Amino acid sequence: MTNIDERSDARERALHLLYEAQSKGISIEEVIGTQVVEPEELVLTLARGAESTSARADELIEGKSRGWTLNRMPVLDLAIMRMALFELIERSEVPTAVVLDEAVDLAKRFSTDDSGRFVNGVLAAIASEVRHG
Repeated sequence: MTNIDERSDARERALHLLYEAQSKGISIEEVIGTQVVEPEELVLTLARGAESTSARADELIEGKSRGWTLNRMPVLDLAIMRMALFELIERSEVPTAVVLDEAVDLAKRFSTDDSGRFVNGVLAAIASEVRHG
């Protein structure tokens, strides 16, 4: 149980770093460099991975979010989906259901009232394409 909680905490901390980078228009490395305490390895992996795969993630998100451009999406929703897509694409050892559940939980906790449903719909549609099985 502790392991799952640690991973959930790491996703939350990575989300905060991604949000800071996006809202300030700086790289994730610049944000990491300003941290008083260096984030844990999983936090760094998730944040760096979400940034490095963001172009592919953005294409996938735009392809599944009918009527929504990336510019119209809440910044937090976009950061959450980018991080989840990094996990879906690059971290096959993490079960799809875990990635989706964690992303929806973050969206419900930190973003708008409709974000949980929106994030779930977009990610579920993409997951079936990027994961086989």
